[in-house]
Amino acid sequence: MPKNLVIVESPAKAKTIERFLGKDYQVESSFGHIVDLPSKELGVDVDNQFKPKYTVDREKKALVKKLKDLANKAETIWLASDEDREGEAISWHLAEELGLDKSKTKRIVFNSITKSAIQKAIENPRDINYNLVNAQQARRVLDRLVGYELSPVLWKKIKPGLSAGRVQSVAVRLIVERERDIEGFTPEASFRIKAEFKTADGSTVSAKLNKTFSTQQEAESFLKDNIGADFSVVDLSKKPAKKSPAPPFTTSTLQQEASRKLYFSVSRTMQVAQRLYEAGLITYMRTDSVNLSNEALAAAKEAIVQNYGDEYSQTRNFTGKTKGAQEAHEAIRPTDMKLQNPQLERDQSRLYELIWKRTLASQMSDAQLERTNVKIKASTHQEEFTANGEVVQFDGFLKVYLEGTDDEDNIEEQEGMLPALSVGESLNNIYISATERFTRPPYRFTEASLVKKLEELGIGRPSTYAPTISTIQNRGYVEKGTVEGTERNYVQLVLEAGTVAETKLSEMVGSDKGKLVPTDIGMIVNDFLVTHFTQILDYNFTAQVEEDFDEIASGDEDWQKMMENFYKEFHPNVIEVEENAERASGERVLGVDPKTGRQVSVRLGRFGPMVQIGTVEEEEKPLFASLLPDQSLATITFEEAMTLFELPRKLGEYEGEEVEANVGRFGPYVRFGKKFISLDKGESAFDVDMDRAIELIKAKQKADAPIATYEGKDVTKGVGRFGPFIKWDGMFINVNKKYDFDNLSQADINELIEAKKIKEAEKLVQEWPEEKIRIEKARWGRHNIIKGRVKVELTKDVDATKVTLEEAKALIEKKTPKKKAKAKAKK
Repeated sequence: MPKNLVIVESPAKAKTIERFLGKDYQVESSFGHIVDLPSKELGVDVDNQFKPKYTVDREKKALVKKLKDLANKAETIWLASDEDREGEAISWHLAEELGLDKSKTKRIVFNSITKSAIQKAIENPRDINYNLVNAQQARRVLDRLVGYELSPVLWKKIKPGLSAGRVQSVAVRLIVERERDIEGFTPEASFRIKAEFKTADGSTVSAKLNKTFSTQQEAESFLKDNIGADFSVVDLSKKPAKKSPAPPFTTSTLQQEASRKLYFSVSRTMQVAQRLYEAGLITYMRTDSVNLSNEALAAAKEAIVQNYGDEYSQTRNFTGKTKGAQEAHEAIRPTDMKLQNPQLERDQSRLYELIWKRTLASQMSDAQLERTNVKIKASTHQEEFTANGEVVQFDGFLKVYLEGTDDEDNIEEQEGMLPALSVGESLNNIYISATERFTRPPYRFTEASLVKKLEELGIGRPSTYAPTISTIQNRGYVEKGTVEGTERNYVQLVLEAGTVAETKLSEMVGSDKGKLVPTDIGMIVNDFLVTHFTQILDYNFTAQVEEDFDEIASGDEDWQKMMENFYKEFHPNVIEVEENAERASGERVLGVDPKTGRQVSVRLGRFGPMVQIGTVEEEEKPLFASLLPDQSLATITFEEAMTLFELPRKLGEYEGEEVEANVGRFGPYVRFGKKFISLDKGESAFDVDMDRAIELIKAKQKADAPIATYEGKDVTKGVGRFGPFIKWDGMFINVNKKYDFDNLSQADINELIEAKKIKEAEKLVQEWPEEKIRIEKARWGRHNIIKGRVKVELTKDVDATKVTLEEAKALIEKKTPKKKAKAKAKK
């Protein structure tokens, strides 16, 4: 048994560290946190200083026992989880749960997994930093209180299954408010003037007028003023300029650049960066710091001089602008600046190259430029045209890297090199154009620009950006937009050869594919929370909470006192809203049905957004129709809503069964008898015809055809919500990657079914076949009584083997929904 036990949080990290330590060290992984708050209860004792109730997941009990046994045999235990607050909490939980002896337990941290960094950490151990632990606890507990108290209010007032969160709800608010700004935006038109000239030697010069005209008449009048004019250069200036490189990457800027340049989602960036860190290729990837160590500065300089020469090197120390920068002390950089192209899988290679280039560029010379400004005057009026050019005299850091941008308003035409010109030189005008242009609404957020905005507002920290953005999409509050845009007409006037000609053109506007767009449910939940929980949704409050966490981390604030101050205002607000607030459905009245005179409205229903004709107060039942996937409660028109009542469309008959097209909870479909067949993406229930329906039906029949038999019963296969499966005797059996799903053999099928039967038999505790009642084992050591779709969970203190049939029937009857008696017809 090795003398030293090193515990890290990931197997990949353990594998890398093992390469650097000798036979006296055994490296094991905790696989993240070994304890957490329970999933099915609040897990926070609000009456006892907000003490968290940490529990070991059932799946981790064997791991905890293994680590405890190893720790008892080791002379020294090294807790080597990550150096941020989350990592500190993991080390603390290990120390507590494993009952580690303080005298032989040491905490070590390093921001890169290299031999020198590991050795330095072992030479400089420290104790667990309880300020960092408390900051992590404060975040975890506060977020649990917000989520577990707000979510049930949403279930009651809007729809079951919804959730709220301190940071996620604020992120949704940003996206909703941006969408409303876009919806309320009224574009204003103006005419922009552009001209092209030719010099005596035939070179062309493009120029523009530094003013716009409000109307077509003004623009046309200006063009006519130029008929017969002589044009000449009246001013020419050349000025030196420079561009400086961006700092090395923080978590936020890495996420933004990887989105712009590599088209990675924020979560994908963090997954790939984690792999690079665990392989020892980059420093820790959760950091607010733009600082580089002296070792890194020297290595960067050496690499620059070796690759590009002395003139390209310029050592720089950057200062971060982020408030409350966290514990990681260095920017994200390669651990070996000389290693430019390690052999990696594609995404890792691309992200590593981005980090290498950014780090190297940050330590390179400024780019030296020469900017030329030319003014061109007409003989017939006082307005001047301007032409700008830019020439790179020395490329400096541009040889390696240039930072991208999300600000589409500031993307200008590339300024190139102008031809040689002199003051007084005559120019020949080729044409002058006046093009109608419209002011643009605010741009929808990308994942990258949302991260940037959250950071600007001080909301969240490096570890929270990726999970926040994933959560709001997984919850269905926000989706990656498929906004196609609309066609818009505009006018262009061109003066050429002494004549002004008008051309009518068109362009697509408002297309925003891949941008973050709020869903109907996202807007309704946001409006409800903003109305009733102003403090939680306030940007300043959310940022202040982050500052409080930072104060706790530095030992300047007591985390339990912070919880107390928060909860004494938050909890009464929750109770008041739960008892008194009205239900929210996002209802919007569109008009009156011309046939019946009944109100037409749209609102959120049990199965999603829908149109409703009539109200529940009327004696006649309301009529309902689901919105199409590309429609929303906020923008659907009366005409579009009424068209939905043309569904279902009867298409005809096939093989003696009725065929119709309709829209349901999961989108448009074709119904063939009792079978429902989803249309492909982009297909509409209003456009599908009988030929297409038959094509879909045949494909479905082929897919549903038995692939084998087992014990005389058919076996079919399909792909569902949880992946590929086979179905036999009413039993669904998942097919894992061990099998070739497209080419399942009879032996494969037998093996899958027999394994499932054994698993089901092991779950069965008691059964009464004549009553169709059974008792099965469930998660967390509990048991369920099951009859059909009714399931009753037994408490842990009940011995499931001793439950009688009469007791089981009584519990089932109590849980079974009572059928409503039919109202008697009035005489």
